[in-house]
Amino acid sequence: MTESAPSNGQSQLSLGTAAARNLATTTKSAPQMQEITSRHLLRILPWVQVLGGTYRVNRRLSYGVGDGRITFVSTGADVRVIPAELCEIAALRHFDDSDVLAALAGRFAQREFEPGEALVSSGTPRDQVVLIAHGKVDKLGVGAYGNETTLGVLADGDHFGEQILTEDSGSWDFTARALTHCTALFLSREAFQEVAALSAELRTHLEGQRAGANRAANAHGEAAIELAAGHVGEVTLPGTFVDYELEPREYELSVAQTILRIHTRVADLYNEPMNQTEQQLRLTIEALRERQEHELVNNRDFGLLYNADLGQRIHTRTGPPTPDDMDALLAKVWKDPGFILAHPRAIAAFARECNSRGIYPQSAELHGNRVPAWRGVPILPCNKIPVSETGLSSIMVMRMGEADQGVIGLHRTGLPDEYQPGLSVRFMGISDKAIISYLVTTYYSAAVLVPDALGILESVEVG
Repeated sequence: MTESAPSNGQSQLSLGTAAARNLATTTKSAPQMQEITSRHLLRILPWVQVLGGTYRVNRRLSYGVGDGRITFVSTGADVRVIPAELCEIAALRHFDDSDVLAALAGRFAQREFEPGEALVSSGTPRDQVVLIAHGKVDKLGVGAYGNETTLGVLADGDHFGEQILTEDSGSWDFTARALTHCTALFLSREAFQEVAALSAELRTHLEGQRAGANRAANAHGEAAIELAAGHVGEVTLPGTFVDYELEPREYELSVAQTILRIHTRVADLYNEPMNQTEQQLRLTIEALRERQEHELVNNRDFGLLYNADLGQRIHTRTGPPTPDDMDALLAKVWKDPGFILAHPRAIAAFARECNSRGIYPQSAELHGNRVPAWRGVPILPCNKIPVSETGLSSIMVMRMGEADQGVIGLHRTGLPDEYQPGLSVRFMGISDKAIISYLVTTYYSAAVLVPDALGILESVEVG
């Protein structure tokens, strides 16, 4: 073999490295995979064995409060409410006359507001239903000593003023002020009464809603348990029982599967120094676990982002996640909050807000490592929480475990050909093309046992 002359023009005096490598043994790494993450959610979830494939969450009977989000359609700058979405208003829950709903939807008037403008003012007559189609609105009230206090933040799909549908009079006890440019739809009392006068079904439905408002319930909407306390003497004690939901939520285990194929020639001839089957299987399982965590966050049926109760969702006050926003989020899961999960960019945005205020959050120990924390609750990164094209994300806080009525993971162990807990690898045979096939399967789901176990901070700006 002839080697090229060195760049300095001198002749080669010894064996070159390029030729020497032909006789050398190469030290190799195991196959690397950029998709692999820390998968904190899979680690912190308390996993519950589901032998029958379905997990039923039995709860105490609750009355529907109708606090859902309303959806709109837009044509250019014109925004209209979808008639069926009006059933998310408490007084119209379960009302199914599409013609009447369409008539009500047609009576809403669109208005635009600039930042700082008031949609309604405290003390003025409460005579309209307000739907927030787009933008962010601050609810401001008066504190005990006359100071202005923030009661909450409303955003796309929220509404207020539905009391006019079942009550005769009243005044606004808060001021709704636009934080950003807002588009809102207004339904006046007069317009509503005109539609109600033409529909006996609507009037009957509203009378039933007024009667149902007197049903005994606790602050969470659950059927009340009658008790006596502080009495003296031989008083007659109330009798009671705990009523249950007649149709409790059931979670069926979801599945993630793939077929791993390996040619017999590869498995026979190229297994040293690393076993090809093991490496192929390792990377396949890593991808399967990543997809499993993605589904636990984003699946529309059981994913945590979609299964959080609407009353447990709040919005940031200004955009970026501030310490005030994080405190409000923890107030939603104030009973033993376990963990906060956020996209890494959202965690960075929170750190910037803390830095700007001169605040230095403490850390907490988790699995032998120090992680960021807020009020002692660990903040863990989760890249499965989406970030929109406009730079909006969400932050979740949750209470964990069955014993604490929290969030749990569901799986099934003891599967045939189980390779890892809850994951099986089954040999499917060898094809006539000499390809070995393995079926890789895992079953999983997640359940929120009571609504206040999970809270979400929405509209988090991470840019």
